[in-house]
Amino acid sequence: MGKGHRQGRLGEEIRRIISDLLLRELKDPRLSAMISITAVEVTSDGSYATVYLSVLGMNPQEETAASQQQETLEALRNAKGFIRKEIGRQIKLRHVPDLIFKIDKSMEYGRHISEIIDSLDISHDEEES
Repeated sequence: MGKGHRQGRLGEEIRRIISDLLLRELKDPRLSAMISITAVEVTSDGSYATVYLSVLGMNPQEETAASQQQETLEALRNAKGFIRKEIGRQIKLRHVPDLIFKIDKSMEYGRHISEIIDSLDISHDEEES
């Protein structure tokens, strides 16, 4: 149980560092969209950290959304060495986890479920007897 708590704290610290780097340090033009790091999951042995991100401010129905997400992932993968170096500098770790970047689909899924519920057109009676 103690190890799970450590991975959670490490994941939150990595999330904070990457978010700060996106705001201040990383100057890649492919990272021009608003990017939100939604979660970081660290494996139990600390060798990998999966970074989930959302690319905000784009219409999910557009064909460009997928290409913008891929460009963002590619830019972050190119900057992985720099990001790992900064994580190692800011957190005293014996081994900095390898970073795996993935798009977080939960917001799109939630929006889709909301649209389905709205399309059902169910009316609620305020007074049910």
